[in-house]
Amino acid sequence: MRSQPIPAAQAPDPPSPAPPPSPRPGGTRWTGAGRTAVLLAGAAGVLTVLVATRWGPLIAFDSAVAEGLHRRAVAEPGITWVNRLLTDWAWDPWTMRLLTAVAVVVVWLRGERLLAAWVAAASALGAGVSQGLKWAVGRERPQWPDPVDSAHFAAFPSGHAMAATVACGLLLWLMWRRGVGRRLWWAAVAVAAVSAAGVGITRLWLGVHWSSDVLGGWLLGGALVSFSIALFRRVTLSREP
Repeated sequence: MRSQPIPAAQAPDPPSPAPPPSPRPGGTRWTGAGRTAVLLAGAAGVLTVLVATRWGPLIAFDSAVAEGLHRRAVAEPGITWVNRLLTDWAWDPWTMRLLTAVAVVVVWLRGERLLAAWVAAASALGAGVSQGLKWAVGRERPQWPDPVDSAHFAAFPSGHAMAATVACGLLLWLMWRRGVGRRLWWAAVAVAAVSAAGVGITRLWLGVHWSSDVLGGWLLGGALVSFSIALFRRVTLSREP
C-alpha cells in the first residue's frame, strides 16, 4: 500500500542550528589582564628610558620633590622615625616576600600546586627584575649633607615599592580566586593600596629615592602581576580538555 504524504502543515520542523560555543571561562579576564600588563609595561619602559637618558624635566621634578621632602624630614624627626619603622619592618621587601611565602604554602597544602608554584615564581621574578634594572640603569640615589636614612645599591626602580606592589597584587589575586566575602575583599584592597602607596611615600620622605624610582616600582610591579595573571589563565585554559 502506498504511503500517504505528510501534509505540509504537519511536517516536522527542521532542526534548529546548534548554538555557537560559549567562550571558555576566563577568556575575557585574560584579555583584560593582558592588556593591563602591556599598558603598564609600556609606561614603565618609557619611564626607564627617560631615567636612563636623564631627561631634563623629569630630573628637575625629581630634584624639587626630593629637596622639599628632605627639608621636612629633617625638621620633623618624629614623623621621620615613623617612616623608618614602616619602611624597615611593616613594608620591607622581605616582609612582603614572607607574606607571599605563607600564602604559597597555604595554597600548596590545599592541593593547588601549579598556582602555588606560579605565585612563588612571580614573586622571585619581581625581585630579579628589580635588581637587574638597578644594575642596568645604575642611577645614583639622592645625596644629602644631613641624611635621615641610608640605602645601598642603585636607585631605579624602588625595590620597596615594587616588592609591595607585587606581593599585594598576588595576594589579592589569590583572595579573589577563593571568592572571599565582599567586606573582606574591600578591606584587603584598602590595606593593599595603603601598603603599596605608603611604602613609596616612606622612601621619598627618607630621601633614599627619587619620585620616578617609586613610580617605576609601582608600574613594573603592576605589570608583572598582570602578566602573571594573564599567562596563568592562558596556561590553565590550554590544559583543559
